[in-house]
Amino acid sequence: MAEKRVEVEYLTRVEGEGSLHITIEGDQVKELYINVFESPRLFEAFMVGRRFDEVHRIASRICGICCVAHQITALRAIEKALGVEVSEQTKKLRELLALSGLIQSHALHFFFLGLPDLVGHESLISMASEYPDVAKYGLFLKKVGNDLTELLGGRPTHPVTTVVGGFTKLPKQQSLQEFKKVLEEAKGYLEKTAEFVSKLEIPQFSRQCEHVALWAENHYAVNEGRLRSTEGLDIPEDDYPANIEEWHEVHSNAKHTRVVGRDELLVGPLARVNISFDALSSFAKEVANTLGFKPVDYNPHSQHLARIIELAQFIDQSIDIIDELKLKDEKPVEPEPRAGEGIAVTEAPRGILYHHYRLNRMGFVEWANVTTPTVHNVHAAEKDLLQLVPKIANKPVEEIQRACEELIRTYDFCLSCSVHLTKLP
Repeated sequence: MAEKRVEVEYLTRVEGEGSLHITIEGDQVKELYINVFESPRLFEAFMVGRRFDEVHRIASRICGICCVAHQITALRAIEKALGVEVSEQTKKLRELLALSGLIQSHALHFFFLGLPDLVGHESLISMASEYPDVAKYGLFLKKVGNDLTELLGGRPTHPVTTVVGGFTKLPKQQSLQEFKKVLEEAKGYLEKTAEFVSKLEIPQFSRQCEHVALWAENHYAVNEGRLRSTEGLDIPEDDYPANIEEWHEVHSNAKHTRVVGRDELLVGPLARVNISFDALSSFAKEVANTLGFKPVDYNPHSQHLARIIELAQFIDQSIDIIDELKLKDEKPVEPEPRAGEGIAVTEAPRGILYHHYRLNRMGFVEWANVTTPTVHNVHAAEKDLLQLVPKIANKPVEEIQRACEELIRTYDFCLSCSVHLTKLP
């Protein structure tokens, strides 16, 4: 029986470096793996020996796309280790900052990296010639996220106003109110995007696995919440290391994870929308209805739809926070160095992000561990491919390769972020 080999030496339209290797005999998969060959980043090692107030700035450099999420997660973990309680105003501003990062990333992935697959183009550039208006929607929404990050953080990537205990500089109330007009305009572009996508054919492939996301009562969780799953997991963030275990595969530099006693988990926009659909704003639910989305949806290609739904949610959520904020001058809480341990889990664009630090009595890092969303999703994507490939094994290699690459891109991998090697206790 003749073998077929699918060899993708460089996965495209993903962040970072990875490859795909599949060997098929008949309709059986003999070998399949995603090789993340990006060099180890060693950020956890960089942090050891650094003072508590340096950690969030170092963590930010893990990723130029998810820099906001890394900053906020590191800050929360360090503050827990030091016993610092921040003000409600700081929490609201951090949530708004987190939303800005989510808007940036979702707009970037959907319009620039994901949508070309759905319309049969190789890139946004070629797509723009046929769908110029849709390309403009994407550019506008990406700018909305960038500008909101800059308004709160001082610049669009690697914000400089965040510190342990609060912010060094607050935005002006008037500037926030003026930005509301931009957010309202963005809703119109999202409506048009949803109408456009509703007419496209989304690949039909479903595989049930455990979806995990943060959850909060009557709120779409971003920076704080409990970890819930479609298979009954319901734990506080401090119980993360007892319920989600990490390991390394010889074929990849990326860490892998699974739920203890079970197996792979999927995180990200689809998991969040499935788990917190009831908490969506009325506008986000209207967008979901236009797209024909209904939870619980186990089609990984529906992650494209979930990003559009979340863009609607994050814009509404941002408007609500701006309306609620009555800014007052306040200085950051000044912590006293002490020995301690802190765990924080937030929702980065691609899913749950875990930071864990131990400090000595002088407030210096003794040990650190960071687990990014792609670490979770690489294993889930491999399981998807193992189920998909036998169904299309009779097709030409080029068609198999295209279908596999398109499925991988639905996850919006950040492969660079996934290769954090550290010695676990």
